[in-house]
Amino acid sequence: MTVNLEVADGVGTIRLDRPPMNALDIATQDRLRELAEEATRRDDVRAVVIWGGEKVFAAGADIKEMQVMDHAAMVVRSKALQDAFTAVARIPKPVVAAITGYALGGGCELALCADFRIAADNAKLGQPEILLGLIPGAGGTQRLARLVGPSKAKDLIFTGRQVKADEALTLGLVDRVVPAAEVYEQAHAWAARLAAGPALALRAAKESVDGGLETDIDTGLTIERNWFAGLFATEDRETGMRSFVEEGPGKAKFR
Repeated sequence: MTVNLEVADGVGTIRLDRPPMNALDIATQDRLRELAEEATRRDDVRAVVIWGGEKVFAAGADIKEMQVMDHAAMVVRSKALQDAFTAVARIPKPVVAAITGYALGGGCELALCADFRIAADNAKLGQPEILLGLIPGAGGTQRLARLVGPSKAKDLIFTGRQVKADEALTLGLVDRVVPAAEVYEQAHAWAARLAAGPALALRAAKESVDGGLETDIDTGLTIERNWFAGLFATEDRETGMRSFVEEGPGKAKFR
């Protein structure tokens, strides 16, 4: 398999495994969607790490596969391509991308689907599709602009240039830069910490933030209000408040 899901201690690692560069061909895209949906369904997966291995996250689409596709073929395929990445973005649990080496094109777009991005100090990110006479097609024009702002997104998309980890951090494209040998360890630790948290509250927080960004503030406040009130029906809310009153903050053990 070109993508695998391994689960341990509440953390599901979605591991890209198509050496040497983890090129995202059609089979890999479809497998990525399947595993994102599986991670969504499984109760034993409470947080997710997306990981390409020690050398490279993903260097983009399989250009040789795309080269033989005509307009009609891509009209059919482009929706499935976007659906694969959207399945990752809509995992209703905390998701962190552990980025080593190259995260270019589709690889960068995959990282954009995560809630948090930890990059190796040797990582390079970018959207080089313009150099092929194309634009990003797996969500890059939308998610990148929402993350770093339209002008910075246009700079990266218009030029197709690659940015090193330090510039990516400055741009807000990644959230933390660490030594390459520590990327997965730190990503897993971030995920494991949240995996021990209140699952429904984390889902509510993610869906409120993501849903609110797609609409006006009044609708966003309605989304927040409905989730906030709804959490008062959960066992986790009872556990959290009881622990706070009896033991102080930050000591609750959620099931």
